[in-house]
Amino acid sequence: MLLRLANAEAHLALDADAYRVPQREAVVSHFTAVLADDTGRDGILVAEIDGRVVGMVEVSPHPAPPEHQILRPEPSAQVHTVVLPDARGLGVGSALVLAAERWATRRGVRYLSAGIHHRNAGAVRFYGRHGYTDAGVSLGKKVDQRLGMGRGRTIG
Repeated sequence: MLLRLANAEAHLALDADAYRVPQREAVVSHFTAVLADDTGRDGILVAEIDGRVVGMVEVSPHPAPPEHQILRPEPSAQVHTVVLPDARGLGVGSALVLAAERWATRRGVRYLSAGIHHRNAGAVRFYGRHGYTDAGVSLGKKVDQRLGMGRGRTIG
């Protein structure tokens, strides 16, 4: 839990428009629910050194695309790795990613993705060293909220 909050603060420094530091209670609630879920849908694995948690990886399966979409219904999941700064360079992240890949493979996942902010060069390099490649571009846009105040109109 503290790992997630520390990671949120690091991401906030990358892009304050995209990231926030969640309330501690929300983080506790999320991980309590995931760990209590006996279906094994999501995976959380931790790394310890001398009894101290220094890293974690979370694997969250994506839902299958609807039948009307052209995407292949290949089982996939998102992987998110966090390692405390003082434990980086010790192989902790590599061990976590490998463990996550094994965990996912045992559950039928065939494709893992890691959503990384383009300014997070360290994470891009880390995942790249583990075989993750650019899988496309995700474009985003903040929608002008004033648009919802106007009247709709039919075109054509």
